[in-house]
Amino acid sequence: MVSHRRPTRPGLNRGVRATVLSAAAATAAATLGTAPASADPQDSHESAKAAVDRLYGEAERATERFNAARENLGRLRGRIDAAQDSAARTQEEINRLRDSLGAMAGAQYRSGAVDPSVALLLSSDPDTFLDRAAALDRAGERSAVTLHKLRHAQRRIEQSRAEAAGALAAMERDRAAVARHKRTVEGKLARARQLLRAMPAADRDELGRSSRSGAHGDLSAVAASARGAAALMAARQALGRPYVWGANGPAGFDCSGLMQWAYAQAGVGLPRTSQAQRYAGRMVPLSQARPGDLVAYRADASHIGMYAGGGQVIHAPYPGAPVRYDPVGMMPVSSVTRV
Repeated sequence: MVSHRRPTRPGLNRGVRATVLSAAAATAAATLGTAPASADPQDSHESAKAAVDRLYGEAERATERFNAARENLGRLRGRIDAAQDSAARTQEEINRLRDSLGAMAGAQYRSGAVDPSVALLLSSDPDTFLDRAAALDRAGERSAVTLHKLRHAQRRIEQSRAEAAGALAAMERDRAAVARHKRTVEGKLARARQLLRAMPAADRDELGRSSRSGAHGDLSAVAASARGAAALMAARQALGRPYVWGANGPAGFDCSGLMQWAYAQAGVGLPRTSQAQRYAGRMVPLSQARPGDLVAYRADASHIGMYAGGGQVIHAPYPGAPVRYDPVGMMPVSSVTRV
């Protein structure tokens, strides 16, 4: 008797198929933020914690790209304003030169266009004629100089207008980048919030990584400079204020915004992004860190804090966590910068 059932594929018996289906179910459950019934609860907790940490890290990277694009927008607006101001001033100069040329041309027309040798023969007062002829020659020289200035001014205004047009095009590109990075940040944070809501309250509290043992740095440690000490004092005043991505104070901060604001209180202008801030001074080994030094984290410097002494940093951690102290080794340190 011939069987019409589909033959089993070689190497995929019932036991193997069950294993594949179980693995697929576990993958789907992990993707949805839940664990399969057979999974170890500790494993599911660690997976959720790792996912939230990863999402926060990705959001922070997108935040720094947002900050960079927005900072560049400010520079482009300045370039556009300067180019437009220059074009307006040059246009005023062109109008003035044209008026001057028009006046000279009118004077020459009124003086007549008779050949100078004929005019001299017909003149009853040759001396007066020669004086007038010399004056007309000087007027012609002034006219030539004015015309040269006019042509130069026209080239300048064309250059200013071209620069303004280029900056406007770049600004449109950066506006699109700002919007794109904003969507990325908001999407990452929304997924992190979704994962957090699905976790038990005890796990959320543990994941919160609240400040360890109430540490507040080493208040007796001496900063490397007066500006470092002043910046650290400002950062301490910001303790407890909320993390707000894209903000640089004073009501809320992201990580690089806090550093920029704190050093601004010390009279020092820092760049806006953590990647640029890591190069805003002299790099020193972590073992030589002093209060006020900037501590950048991860290989791409996507997070940054300020060393407070006693093995602690002050930083704006992530959404939902206020500005606080944490151990300097909370994440892989990529560099320490003395401003």
